[in-house]
Amino acid sequence: MKLKIALGQMEIIPGRPDLNSQTMLKMIDEAQAADCHMVIFPEMAIPGYLLGDTWEQEAFLRDCESYGQDIIAASNHIIILFGNVAVDWEKKGDDGRIRKYNALFIAHNGSLLGGDNFPYPFRIKTLLPNYREFDDDRHFFSLRKLAQELQQTPEDLISPVTVTMAGEAINLGCILCEDGWGEDYSTQPITALQKKGVTFYINISSSPFTLGKNNKRNRIFAKQAATAQVPLIYVNNVGLQNNGKTIYTFDGASTIYNKKGQVVYYSHPAFAHKLDMFELDVATGADELAPVEVPRDDQIDFIYQALVYGIQKFTSAIGMKKVVIGISGGIDSAVAAGLYAKALNPANLLLVNMPSQYNSETTKNLARQLAENLGCLYTVLPIQQSVDFTIQQIEGAPVINPETGAAYHLKLTPFMTENIQARDRSSRILAAVAAAFGGGFSCNANKAETTVGYSTLYGDQAGFLAAIADLWKYQVYQLAHYLNQEVYHREVIPQGIIDIVPSAELSFDQAVDEGKGDPIQYAYHDYLFRSFVQWWNKSTPEDILQWYITGNLEEKIGCQPGLVKQLFTNDIDFIQDLERWWNQFTGIGVAKRIQSPPIMAVSRRAFGFDHREAQNGVYYTRRYRELKEQLLDK
Repeated sequence: MKLKIALGQMEIIPGRPDLNSQTMLKMIDEAQAADCHMVIFPEMAIPGYLLGDTWEQEAFLRDCESYGQDIIAASNHIIILFGNVAVDWEKKGDDGRIRKYNALFIAHNGSLLGGDNFPYPFRIKTLLPNYREFDDDRHFFSLRKLAQELQQTPEDLISPVTVTMAGEAINLGCILCEDGWGEDYSTQPITALQKKGVTFYINISSSPFTLGKNNKRNRIFAKQAATAQVPLIYVNNVGLQNNGKTIYTFDGASTIYNKKGQVVYYSHPAFAHKLDMFELDVATGADELAPVEVPRDDQIDFIYQALVYGIQKFTSAIGMKKVVIGISGGIDSAVAAGLYAKALNPANLLLVNMPSQYNSETTKNLARQLAENLGCLYTVLPIQQSVDFTIQQIEGAPVINPETGAAYHLKLTPFMTENIQARDRSSRILAAVAAAFGGGFSCNANKAETTVGYSTLYGDQAGFLAAIADLWKYQVYQLAHYLNQEVYHREVIPQGIIDIVPSAELSFDQAVDEGKGDPIQYAYHDYLFRSFVQWWNKSTPEDILQWYITGNLEEKIGCQPGLVKQLFTNDIDFIQDLERWWNQFTGIGVAKRIQSPPIMAVSRRAFGFDHREAQNGVYYTRRYRELKEQLLDK
C-alpha cells in the first residue's frame, strides 16, 4: 500500500488557537484536494507551545478544545494527526488545577481513534522536558504519572494507534517531541512501541531552532528507524515563540527516514511555512527511495537565517515597524544594522551616531559610511554638552544633612562618567528618538559582554530586543563577513569596521587610533566565558585552574593553542584575570542580565529562561582555593 501523506509544517502563532485552526483547516482542504490519505500537524498546533502561565486560564483551555473539535469535524475522508492540549475536567494535576495533557489527537471520519487500547482517545506525552527553555512539568501531567496513578508501568500504557485504510490495518507509533529523545530517561517510548509492533513512527514536535540541533536529531532518529526497521516521520513547526526573556525561532526541518534510517525527505528551505506531500510505500518502508542530502545547521548561514527571520517575526508580532539603532562605528552595531536592514525596509531604520569627545574621526566616518552602504536614514547627535551638564549638575548640587545642616558635594570618578555617556546615549537620546520616529531602539550587546556585564545598566544594555546577544564576538565577525560576501554581495560593513580594535570609546584609554580597546581579549575570553555558560556541564574556576595547571586549558575550552602564554606572563596575572571575570559573571553581571532586553536565541544555552540563574553572589569552591594556594606557593 502506498500512502500519500501531507506534512503540515505550519507557522504556529502562540496563544492564538483561532488563527492556528484556520491555518490547519486550509491545509486540510489542500491535502484533501490532492487526495492525501493523511495530514500531520506539529505538537501543540492549536494553542502554541511556549505560553507561560496562560495554561492556567480555564477559558483558554475550553477555547482550545473548541477549536480542536473543528479539526476533528474536518476529518471526513482523511486522517488528521494534530497536537493540542487535552483536558480531563474530572481530575486534578499536581498543582491542584484542572489536569492538562500535552496530547496528540488522531481523527478520522469525525471521530477520534486510539481509545481502544489507551485510557483516552488520544495519546499523551510521556517525557516532559524540564531543562533549558522547557518547563512542561509545571503545566502538564505526563504518561509516566498517569501510569503510576493507574498502578501500571509506562510501557504498559504506551501503545500504537491502529487505523484502517483500504481494508488494511496500519499501526501508527505516535509520539510527541521529547519522547523521541529518550536516551537519558528510564522510560523510552520508542522502544516500548517497537515491542508492540508499528508500521511506522510519527513524531510531532514543537522544537525550537538551536545551532547544530538538527544534525544531532538526524543521528538519533535515524538510529531509531533503523533499529525498528520501519520509517519515521518527523513534523515540526515554524514561527516564533518566547518565554518572556528568551525568544526562539522554529525552523521546521520536517524529515522522513526510511526503514534503514536514511533521510529520504527533508523540508527546505528552513523556516518555511508549507504543506509538503510525500508518498510512502508501506510495504517497502520507503527503502526504494534514494537518500537526500541534509544541509548542516551549525554554520553561520543558519545563524543569519534564524536572526533575520526572528527579527521579522518579533517586530511583526509586537506591531513595531520602525527601529532606531545606535551605531558607533564598531562591529556589533554594524552587524545589528546589517541584520535589521535585511529583516525590515531600510527606510524604516534610523541609524544614530552619538559621538563624545572620545570618539575618533575614524569611527564617526565609518558609522556614516555604514549608513550610506545600507541605504538607511542617518543622523548625528553629539552628547558631550549634555554629559558635561550632567556632571556639572551632580557635582554642583550640595547634599545636605537636614539634622546638622552640614553639606558636601558628590564627586564623579572617570569610570562613572563613562557610564553617564552610555546612559545618555540610550536612556535619553535613543529612547526619545525612537518615540519620535515611531518605533523602538535596539540593544547591540554580544554574548561575551552580556556574560560579564561589560555594559551599562540603562545604557547600552537597554533596548526592545537584543538580537545578537547570543553570539560570541568571533561569531559577530563571521556574520559581518557573511553579510558582505553572501547576503549583500558587496562591502556594506566597511572593512575598516572589521579591522578596527573593538572599543567602547568612553575614555582616552580606549582610543582606537592608538590601538586601545576593550579589556576583553575575545580570542581567549569568548571561549572561557562559553565554558561558563554554554556547556551542558558548566565549568567553574576550579576546572579552569586545574586545566591551566595541567597545561591543557586551550584544548579543553577550544581556543587557539599557545594563546594563554601570550596573554599572561605569570600565574598571578592568569588568576587575577580569571577571578575578575568570574566575579563579574556571577556578581553584577547577573543583576544586569535580569534587567536586560529579551534575547534572540541561537545557541544551546541562551541567557534568559534557557540559562537560569539567581543573584547568589560570587563563590569559589574549596578545591579552587586549594589549587590557587598551591600554585601561588610554588
